Amino acid sequence: MATGDAVARLQELIRVPTVSDRDPDRVDDRPFAQLLEALTALYPRLHTLETTYVGGHGLLVHWPGTSAERPVVLMAHLDVVPAVGTWTHDPFGADVDEDAIWGRGTLDDKGCVAAICEAVEGLLADGVTPAQDVWLSFGCDEEVSGGAAPAAVEELRRRGVRPWFVLDEGGAVAAEAFPGVRPALAVIGVTEKGTTSLRLTATGDGGHASVPRRGGPTARLARAITRLDTLAMPAHLPEPTVELFRRIAPHLPGAARPVVANLGRVSPLAARLLPLAGDEAAAMLRTTLAVTTLEASPAINVIASSASAGVNARVMVGDTVDQVVAAVRRAIRDDTVTVEVLEANEPSPISPRDDAFELIETTVGEIFPEAVPTPYVMMAATDSRFFTAICDRVYRFAPFRMDKAQRASIHAADEHLRVEDFLLGIDWYRRLIERLPR
Repeated sequence: MATGDAVARLQELIRVPTVSDRDPDRVDDRPFAQLLEALTALYPRLHTLETTYVGGHGLLVHWPGTSAERPVVLMAHLDVVPAVGTWTHDPFGADVDEDAIWGRGTLDDKGCVAAICEAVEGLLADGVTPAQDVWLSFGCDEEVSGGAAPAAVEELRRRGVRPWFVLDEGGAVAAEAFPGVRPALAVIGVTEKGTTSLRLTATGDGGHASVPRRGGPTARLARAITRLDTLAMPAHLPEPTVELFRRIAPHLPGAARPVVANLGRVSPLAARLLPLAGDEAAAMLRTTLAVTTLEASPAINVIASSASAGVNARVMVGDTVDQVVAAVRRAIRDDTVTVEVLEANEPSPISPRDDAFELIETTVGEIFPEAVPTPYVMMAATDSRFFTAICDRVYRFAPFRMDKAQRASIHAADEHLRVEDFLLGIDWYRRLIERLPR
């Protein structure tokens, strides 16, 4: 299949604004229906396979293999977050400029959708039958923790499918991932933090802004937020993190190598050193808490009778949601500020590094020989967390090179994917399917 045509097909997907929202009444279903129609037109061979729609506009595709003994699930999602910020290019224009495709969803996650479809379409055109059953699961509401992925899990469970491994978005071939490490790190998520949403609320008497009182809801909420900002949860070094540092140690300056290689034996030292390596490294160590939304008075001249803040917690392997909520309450030290749990997700189980992981790792080495493959604890949430109910081997890796600026553009402005890297991603998925063992 022509490389230019593959880019054009990704552009078509990017131009459809499939923005999801936690409030179903605010979701425009028309772009999602349009995207499913586009997928059918763009990948006609793929759509000769058995397709099942789940959770509204989610898609589950079954590609029978020579054997159904060790089925594999390849995942991605069709929805995107809103295009916030100031963009250099139209976020839904899918412009190709500076050898890159610009637009919302190029990295998260229509790039993976397109790369998987291109790989499958090309293999079907070549008359290939995979060694094992391959399932494609494309959710439509991943960005809002919706029901499409759980519905796909239930459909697979109903059919008696227990996957050998599941592969979703997640890590990438990340340049500038750790200070002092020159090679890119191909980070493969073997677990992910639990995503938990909290709401802090302070209430009191409202009134006219011309007659303020001390200690009102906004003041108490502000004090609670300030106290929460100083909370540092305990440091944890789960086995995947220890292995990550063991693997990157040979690529560090000489004096740092023995220290980093043995961080698992010197956890207190790691707790002091990792935050110095930047926010990404610090977040690998502990549960994080971010205040994200604020609500109070409806007008500037009205004293709020209620003020609330949304807190996004990413629960580290080794912590529980209950422990995090208790720590938040202790940090706030104010019983008049309520802490409500809106959504609770524990950290995912750690997947083994056995033959399934080695297959992913080997495929990384073939397509990205310059990178150091390594397991890691993923800090963001993916639909794959729901698949741990039916599969012991759930991995998270998007086969694209991403520099630090690109990683920062996910959920922000100027998201983009280089054309060369998109094409390598197609090659990677194709090679992975070709290498499935018989």
